[in-house]
Amino acid sequence: MDGLLLIDFGSTYTKLTAVDLENEEIVGNAKALTTVESDIMIGFDNAFKILKEKCKDKDIDFKERLACSSAAGGLKMVAIGLVPDLTAEAAKRAALGAGSRILGVYSHELTLREIRDIIQKKPDIILLAGGTDGGEKDCIIHNARMIAMNIKDVPVVVAGNKNANDEIEEIFESQGAYYRIVDNVMPKINIINVEPARDAIREIFMKKIVEAKGMSNAEKFINGILMPTPAAVLNAAKVLADGTDKEEGIGDLVIVDIGGATTDIHSIADGEPTKAGVMLTGLQEPYEKRTVEGDLGMRVSAESLSQAVPTRKIKKFAPNLKYDVKERCHYLSQNVSEVPQNYDEIVFDEAISMAAADIAMERHVGVIEDVYTPMGRIYSQKGKDLTNVKYLIGTGGILVYSENPEKILKASLFNEENPKYLKPMNPNLLIDKNYILSSMGLMAVKYPNKAIRILKKYLINLQ
Repeated sequence: MDGLLLIDFGSTYTKLTAVDLENEEIVGNAKALTTVESDIMIGFDNAFKILKEKCKDKDIDFKERLACSSAAGGLKMVAIGLVPDLTAEAAKRAALGAGSRILGVYSHELTLREIRDIIQKKPDIILLAGGTDGGEKDCIIHNARMIAMNIKDVPVVVAGNKNANDEIEEIFESQGAYYRIVDNVMPKINIINVEPARDAIREIFMKKIVEAKGMSNAEKFINGILMPTPAAVLNAAKVLADGTDKEEGIGDLVIVDIGGATTDIHSIADGEPTKAGVMLTGLQEPYEKRTVEGDLGMRVSAESLSQAVPTRKIKKFAPNLKYDVKERCHYLSQNVSEVPQNYDEIVFDEAISMAAADIAMERHVGVIEDVYTPMGRIYSQKGKDLTNVKYLIGTGGILVYSENPEKILKASLFNEENPKYLKPMNPNLLIDKNYILSSMGLMAVKYPNKAIRILKKYLINLQ
């Protein structure tokens, strides 16, 4: 049979998925520890041996091999803009949507202290924005000059005021910098345009970052590292929600991905107000939105989770906890491969996962507030209204292996105690039991119709 091999070079595990293209079936999957410190192909070979053993009864010939990667920290970026709540925020959203991990967001004119801070963070790409088209341009030109003179070895994507582009081009050319100029991420006040910047970031990821992370051996073996892993998940979400020219999508959806280091939320929805009389304010929200909460993780970030989430909230999810929350979280952060062995340990993991899902969703969705004006009280919405999304999909180890994934996912839903947060109210709950979201996002680049049909077949309904 003609097979497609989908590879996810993860930060911890390299995961393989084998697909029968003709019958649109997953015929096997396997994983092994990622070996980015030595040769990333060692970990791949270990996983491939397991996969071949699982598929030994199937005559499968891998015609294509596609991959995504978050190995060696994934794609790491800093975003720079003019005003924190406007162009800097727009740049941050563009970077997150491209599948990156944000190391820092800077605004106004960069100082030498900030330049040193950026150098110390060692980003893979810098996203430089600032100013609406035709607006203020001195700031972004200053920042371009500071970057060109002090940071020589980091690619720069310029997505700011188009009237500054000629001068920025001269600055980078004179310093021999690697840069790409694309359309402004915020051409008008509160209007965002993130796709051109996202595309440029992904292109640089393929050309530059893969090689820089010692993955050139992998690139020779496969047909191309197509995108960062989080971007693959977002691509799967979009294909599943919107459908293709031949296959109907399932509609608006949200993905909750609870990991050891972060909790990521992806939403595919316009997020417009669902109630009459609500005024939308603030920066325009992207239809495809991703947020990453680096302080809400199950292992690497467990200690920061205990600091970000009040103990009383965690105990609300598990009133009879046998552990001191902060002590247990500290232990888990020091023992990141810890697997719960008994009932109390399982209950604790579930409690912190529910807290992570709850808080991460609060940070992702929009907020509705009362505003008093001379005309009386009105309602103001800032961010996306996700109350009516049709599906909530869970992925990540705690959800995949838990006996109570429905309970964990429900912790992220609308809560009458905090009605200002516009969380999903009554979605259908699905679970990515086979870890196929990233692989199907990859597959959808070349085979969108097959990818969406496989997603519909293998995502498990919890209700």
